[in-house]
Amino acid sequence: MTAVKSILMQDVAEQPVPSVKSQPAQPDERVSHTSWLKRFFGRPEFASISGAVLVFVFFGITAGGSGMFNMDGVVNWMQVAAYLGIISIGACLLMIAGEFDLSIGSMIGFAGMMIAIPSIYFHWPLWAAIVFAFAGSMALGWLNGYIVFKTRLPSFIVTLAFLFILRGLTLALSIMFANRTIVSGVGDLAVHDWLASSLFQGNLGTGLFSWMAQHGWIATLDSGEPLVKGIPKVIVWWLALAAGAAFVLSRTRFGNWMFAVGGDAYAAKNVGVPVRKVKISLFVFTAFCACLFATLQVCDVGSAAADRGIQKEFEAIIAAVIGGALLTGGYGSVVGASFGALIFGVVQIGITYTNINSDWFRVFLGVMLLIAVLFNNFVRRRVTEAR
Repeated sequence: MTAVKSILMQDVAEQPVPSVKSQPAQPDERVSHTSWLKRFFGRPEFASISGAVLVFVFFGITAGGSGMFNMDGVVNWMQVAAYLGIISIGACLLMIAGEFDLSIGSMIGFAGMMIAIPSIYFHWPLWAAIVFAFAGSMALGWLNGYIVFKTRLPSFIVTLAFLFILRGLTLALSIMFANRTIVSGVGDLAVHDWLASSLFQGNLGTGLFSWMAQHGWIATLDSGEPLVKGIPKVIVWWLALAAGAAFVLSRTRFGNWMFAVGGDAYAAKNVGVPVRKVKISLFVFTAFCACLFATLQVCDVGSAAADRGIQKEFEAIIAAVIGGALLTGGYGSVVGASFGALIFGVVQIGITYTNINSDWFRVFLGVMLLIAVLFNNFVRRRVTEAR
């Protein structure tokens, strides 16, 4: 028996091994191959970019010869878009994480008073008042986030309460110190303050614009000065903030945490995502954006008023929704929110260059919001079904 086994094993060993021809790799059917156009249609910012194109086309036809797209006209509507764009970035990131902050508008008015009252009535250096305003606003943002996380109350309710609290404090403090709802005189201080003049007031690139005016490249006044003296710093802040927030959202771990928390906070917590840190940090950042809005406005206008920022919280949310953010969280785009703010600025200023009654502006915003919500809901269903 042993001999038979050894013979069989020897025969098997001596048999030639058949060669296996290499087959070309077949594509995995589980991997979907979609064109860049389809991927773009599925992006959250698609609706806002498309809306911006349509708005530009509309006003290019109806107001193209009225100066709306001259340099001074562009600066006007870009400035309006920049102010809203700053707070819409904060609102968008917070919505991606599944929360709302309805106190943004009231925070703008309150932060303005935190700058104006100490600098005018207590004679603080303006830079100290600005630092105080940022610290106070971000502390209130932290309190918002802490209450929401600890009590598990809807952020809608908590921040709605702060909307009334801060608006009431703003009105009461302005009456107490100035005996009216406006505190003026900050503009003169800002000119001579190193922090305000370098970061928050005036324009950037004034030397370049003066040089272009001397060579006749841009329009000038009768005195020879350029019609547009430079790029307003609020626009620079908006673009820088948008670029930084977009990078964090798409290229960092913290950005992934935002989407995870907004998609399912409990599941995110179970896999190790610091849900509390993410949510409270975003409330703080939203308050920072509101204070930045207020600081730029106070230094530019030269005063703080109790009615500043009214309904800005809703405009910021609308811009974020137009930009692709879902009200349920877990989906959105900073780029889209910025284009949503751009639509606001173009329409609000563009209407004044046409024969359209400005009362229709709010109607347009409502229609844009409804269309954006319907489109975003459609995209979400398509993405869910594809998975």
